Amino acid sequence: MTHLDHAPQTKAAGADLALAFEDLRYTVESYRATNDERLAGIEARGGSDPLTEEKLARMDAALDDAMRRIDRLTLERARPPLGQEGENGLHRDPLVAEHKAAFAAYVRTGEAGGLKRLEAKALSAGSGPDGGYLAPSTVEGEILRRLAAVSPIRSLATVRTISSGTYKKAFSTGGPASGWVAETAARPQTGSPALAELSFPAMELYAMPAATQTLLDDAVVNIDQWIAEEVESAFAEQEGAAFVHGDGTDKPKGFLAYPTVAEGSWSWGNIGVLNTGLAGAFPASSPADVLVDLVYALKAGYRQNASFVMNRKTQGAIRKFKDANGNYLWQPPASAGAAATLLGFPLVEAEDMPNVAADAVAIAFGDFRRGYLVVDRAGVRILRDPYSAKPYVLFYTTKRVGGGVQDFAAIKGLKFAA
Repeated sequence: MTHLDHAPQTKAAGADLALAFEDLRYTVESYRATNDERLAGIEARGGSDPLTEEKLARMDAALDDAMRRIDRLTLERARPPLGQEGENGLHRDPLVAEHKAAFAAYVRTGEAGGLKRLEAKALSAGSGPDGGYLAPSTVEGEILRRLAAVSPIRSLATVRTISSGTYKKAFSTGGPASGWVAETAARPQTGSPALAELSFPAMELYAMPAATQTLLDDAVVNIDQWIAEEVESAFAEQEGAAFVHGDGTDKPKGFLAYPTVAEGSWSWGNIGVLNTGLAGAFPASSPADVLVDLVYALKAGYRQNASFVMNRKTQGAIRKFKDANGNYLWQPPASAGAAATLLGFPLVEAEDMPNVAADAVAIAFGDFRRGYLVVDRAGVRILRDPYSAKPYVLFYTTKRVGGGVQDFAAIKGLKFAA
């Protein structure tokens, strides 16, 4: 794709996005009008009209569809075209250009001589037909950019790239050891810091897209972009689940996999939670109060960059909540790439969060950039397999990723329990 080809598509995507926002605005207004009708019926008759409830459910589904459309269009507009590093799509660094050419030959025809020579020159371990070959940096970078856009927790967390198998860091569980002194006063000895060593091993994540030889023979097809598109959804789906509730065995450890304790007895190594007071539901009276309590359970230093995390079904229930002045607490995104907000804080959808149920931690709130760490081991490896599923060619694509909580004070949960 040339720059000239890309420009009209970008303009078209922008026009579609504007129409999608207009549709969202109209849907939100209709949804709120229907919900106001439902609330008025409850107040007047002591119960809601089934027809109004049914209409509200349809409007809720339409609102979800409008949000999905905006998310899709925003993602498509944000994706940069590959192969534009230099004039005529050629990279200015000759080594990178050589790697790209050798990789393209390997993917299209199975010719691995160029990659073997490059990886031998770089003293790369694990090369060859058993381990696959490193994809060019442009492919790896595009995969990571796409994951950052579609993997909800990755988009919030701190991301570190490592060259070893495990990332280790020391963390002060009691805060820094420090004190105030006058300019000429003696410096009293501070207390010893309480340090914990946190370890984040990188586990192997794989996808296996398939292609026909006809597609690979087509010189117009951008192989780099095709691979990035094919593995994007598979990697994002697996990551999304692991970062929320992964058990840490051969996968990252999700923030909901750590022990949870009541916020009043919180200690390091646990996730503090508040109970709604009703098993499997919000309180019948003033249900939004528990959300306010959740916000203020987080220390002020974390609140300024905090976000709500929940799935779409839970968000659908919260859309109906109002404050004491009759204003809706949930607000739709104001612009492309922005998130919906709840109580003024960004709301991020993570479909792997639990549904509202008895004893489920269905809502999380916190500064995930300080609270959760994602580690990526540098390098994406691809092994071409033309034999296992003839006449298709499989591409066994692997990357190593890990994750876990790095600051247990930065994330709080809302538990639907008495």
